Amino acid sequence: MPAAAPTWDPAQYLRHADHRARPFTDLLARVPDLPEDPPRIADLGCGPGNVTVLLAGRWPAAHITGYDNSPEMLDQAHVDHAGPTPGGGHLDFAPADVRTWAPERPYDLIVSNATLQWIPGHAERFGEWVAGLRPGGTFAFQVPGNFGAPSHRLMRELAHSTRWKDHLAGTLRHDDAVLAPGTYLERLTALGCAADVWETTYVHLLTGEDPVLDWVKGTGLRPVLTALADDPAAREEFVDEYRAALREAYPATAYGTPFPFRRIFAVARKEA
Repeated sequence: MPAAAPTWDPAQYLRHADHRARPFTDLLARVPDLPEDPPRIADLGCGPGNVTVLLAGRWPAAHITGYDNSPEMLDQAHVDHAGPTPGGGHLDFAPADVRTWAPERPYDLIVSNATLQWIPGHAERFGEWVAGLRPGGTFAFQVPGNFGAPSHRLMRELAHSTRWKDHLAGTLRHDDAVLAPGTYLERLTALGCAADVWETTYVHLLTGEDPVLDWVKGTGLRPVLTALADDPAAREEFVDEYRAALREAYPATAYGTPFPFRRIFAVARKEA
């Protein structure tokens, strides 16, 4: 049986907002000029809108729509960011499932930040999204590439252990979550795009008690927390075991806890 969709907590997600926003800023720096002025932009998997609003900084007059399937995230985005932007544009948010979303009008930019790893077979959607771009428009995304890192490996090992496998079977994905950078390049160039694909490993310096656990509580651990939501004692037991493993894998130092995090980026420009 497929795992239930994770329930999201905007406040927990935003606890590391500065670190999480940096890859999106780096992605936008590689996006070329857009064909229309003002442009129309779609942000797939906008979450609480904290990085969606950065699009208005780069394209002040743009009409930007953030799409997400989490009511909690959309509520936060509406409260914090929806409405006119200082440069004369407009920012709005709408419910959508990225697994089935298709452009309802031509877009100058379709962008996605740390979302596609949640979508099985997401590369199969690229053709429809590129088709929905204006000539000269851009499709750009970044996804985490750290599924082999201790933060994710230890979570999977614990979930598959004798104690937890009956509760958490099928909850966590790995091999099919994201593709290799070269495979993304092949998929995008096959669609007629000029593609730029790269990877970067950030070493985030986190502070506070159990900061890596605090980080994954906002993202990668959400499926486990959702699966165990009806059994708070079991959920706390799992988190305690996982916390102990993370402390060993990511030891704190006098200056904080280093947290290496690999990410994969792609910017694909449709032929003009």
